[in-house]
Amino acid sequence: QVTLVASGGGLVQAGGSLRLSCAASGRTFSGYVMGWFRQAPGKEREFVAGISWSGSSTHYADSVKGRFTISRDNAKNTVYLQMNSLKPEDTAVYYCAAGRLYRLTDGDSYEYWGQGTQVTVSS
Repeated sequence: QVTLVASGGGLVQAGGSLRLSCAASGRTFSGYVMGWFRQAPGKEREFVAGISWSGSSTHYADSVKGRFTISRDNAKNTVYLQMNSLKPEDTAVYYCAAGRLYRLTDGDSYEYWGQGTQVTVSS
């Protein structure tokens, strides 16, 4: 069992930055790939970014490429999402997820999910 707790969301103006954190407890953190997903009101959940077990490989949705950076610190059992140049369309609840399969963009492959943190970008 892995418990994920996401934090760092908030209200920010367009062009601003936020850093989300997701702290994991339970089984060996380095044994899981990690992903960030988001869901806006009335929309389906979508993949944002994913990172491999060691952090050597990352993948991003086209909509955030060049603006968001995912990273992890296995010593701290934490994954981060640095979000820069935020846009109003980035407004959503952001979820972190952990899985053992290297299918970063496939939400169904993740086994554990955090509770979500709200990000609101004002124009």
